[in-house]
Amino acid sequence: FSSAATAPEDQDTSEFVYDYSFGIVGIVVYLLILGIVLLIARGLDWREAFALRNPSSWKAAGGLTVGLFVAVYIVAIVLEAIFHAGEEQGLDPSGWQSDRAGAFVLSVLAIGVVGPISEEMTFRGLGYYLLDQFGPWAAIGVTGIAFALAHGIVVGLPVFFVIGAGLAFLRYRTNSIVPAILVHMAFNSLQLVVGVLG
Repeated sequence: FSSAATAPEDQDTSEFVYDYSFGIVGIVVYLLILGIVLLIARGLDWREAFALRNPSSWKAAGGLTVGLFVAVYIVAIVLEAIFHAGEEQGLDPSGWQSDRAGAFVLSVLAIGVVGPISEEMTFRGLGYYLLDQFGPWAAIGVTGIAFALAHGIVVGLPVFFVIGAGLAFLRYRTNSIVPAILVHMAFNSLQLVVGVLG
């Protein structure tokens, strides 16, 4: 899940994604972060700095995306069983509440769309670009660590590192941020859907 979207400890976390204020605040925070990142990148070629281009091969990107999505999801499930990072973050809904569907959709927009775009532009976009001068493996490792630390969940560090480094590897192999954004969106959205159905 996303760093700006962590429930306060005194809240009923199973209900948090059904609160309009959660979705609104999440979207605003992500847009502010994105604005700051774009301000930092002022004067750079954004297409290069953020890898805003189609992958060199959509077929290869698709294969890598599917493979990475499956691998990251399996690792996340295994580590979740050990560390319970989802419980710590407090965003796993406990079931479907049809009377609060509008608030849930807004939370999905924040967590499943705006958050991934903002985080990918930050970590796999500008962050990767600035660190690539030290080599791709340094960029992959450091952005993976930064992504994990940004989520602020100690028990979730391994899960978020694997996800962050995996998305950075995807950006490296495809020379594009687009597949990483799509995988991040899918992962976050599926987590919410699994919580609702579970």
